[in-house]
Amino acid sequence: MNIFIKEMKSHRKSLIFWCIGVFLMVVSGMAKYDAYSSSGQSINDLVADLPQSLRAVLGFGAVDLSKVGGYYALLFLYLLLMATIHASMLGATIIAKEERDKTFEFLFVKPVSRTTIITAKLAAAFTNIVMFNLVTYFSSIILIAKYNGGKSINGDIALLMVGMFILQLLFMVIGSALAAVKKKPKTAASQATGILLLTYILSIAIDLNEHIEGLKYLTPFKYFEAKNVMFGGGVDFVFVVISAVLIAVLSYVTFAFYKKRDLNV
Repeated sequence: MNIFIKEMKSHRKSLIFWCIGVFLMVVSGMAKYDAYSSSGQSINDLVADLPQSLRAVLGFGAVDLSKVGGYYALLFLYLLLMATIHASMLGATIIAKEERDKTFEFLFVKPVSRTTIITAKLAAAFTNIVMFNLVTYFSSIILIAKYNGGKSINGDIALLMVGMFILQLLFMVIGSALAAVKKKPKTAASQATGILLLTYILSIAIDLNEHIEGLKYLTPFKYFEAKNVMFGGGVDFVFVVISAVLIAVLSYVTFAFYKKRDLNV
C-alpha cells in the first residue's frame, strides 16, 4: 500500500496537467462546433473541399459533422490520442523511473517481493488512467449537453469511453512490458509512443486504401472507432477479445521480466 500511495503522489501533478489538457480539448472542440453552427456555414461542405488524404489525416470520416454526435466522433479521435499517449508513457515511466532516478536500491531493500512492487505500480497506473477517463467522460457529457438542444447521447459517449479505457489499458501494458524487457528502460516511453504513432499512421493508411482493410486488426485505433461505435452498432466483440488477449499477454510479460531482470547501476 505504501508503494501504491508513493506512486500516486509522484504522478499527481502529471495527472492534473493531463486532465486539464483533455478538459480544455473538449472545451475548445465544442466551442469550435458552436462557432461553425452560429456562422451558418456547413461544416460538411467545408470538409468536402479538402483532399481525401488530408481528411484521413485529420480524422474526418463518414459522419455528419453538422450534428453534435458526428462532430464529437471527430473530436474523440484527438481525445483518444491524448489518452493513449498518456497511458503508454505512464506504463513505461512508472517502472523505468526507479533506475532513471537511481532509487531502485532503496526500493529493493524493502522486505517486499518484486511481484508486490510491480502490482502496486500497475495499480497506481491503472488508477491514473481511470481518473483520466472519468474526467474525459464527464467533460464530454456536460459540454455536449450544452450544445445538443437537450438531446442526450450519453449512452454513445459511455460506449466510447469503454473503448478508450480498453485502449488505455492496452497501451499502458505496452509501455510497462517494454520497460520490463529492455536493459535500458529509460527509452521505453519513447519506444511505446513510437509504436502508438506507427499504429495510428497505419489506421490512416487503411482509411486511404480500402485494399489493406484487413490490416485493421494490427492497429488498435481501428478497434473502437467513434463512427462505428456511435453509428455502426456499438462495440465489436472481436476487438474486445483481441484487446483482452493482448492486455493479458503483455501484463504477463511485464511481471515475468520484471521479476528476473538485472537492474542497471
